[in-house]
Amino acid sequence: MRGSSAVRSAAVILAAAATGIAVAAGPAAADVPIGQPMNGKMTYYTDKGYGACGTAIDASSQDLVAVSPSWWTSANPNNDPLCKGIYVEVSYNGKTIRVPVRDKCLSCDRTHIDLGRPAFQKLAPLDRGVVNGITWKFVR
Repeated sequence: MRGSSAVRSAAVILAAAATGIAVAAGPAAADVPIGQPMNGKMTYYTDKGYGACGTAIDASSQDLVAVSPSWWTSANPNNDPLCKGIYVEVSYNGKTIRVPVRDKCLSCDRTHIDLGRPAFQKLAPLDRGVVNGITWKFVR
């Protein structure tokens, strides 16, 4: 019977691959490390339109954050757990801010966050552009 179980498992994986369903990709929602500090870098952006959470954004005038695709777990980002009341708390140079996750930063690695311009300005001058040595964490 062990062989038939392996055949069924292989069939499920092949069917999932053929239909585009992810069997296991990226961290599960439960794996988003709420409250776990990370060291990384921040940048800012000024896009206007709809963010990955499906809501209107204006990163040039709103406090918000875009995070790496590696943190997103849902095939439809509008339904992702990150869009359900998750914030990022960012600390740099003795200042701390809290901003809602509203978008996905396609060029960011796991420890790089992309803030809306006003949020970035609360921590560093815009002419810095890229700031290394920040500490950030996901919070509710």
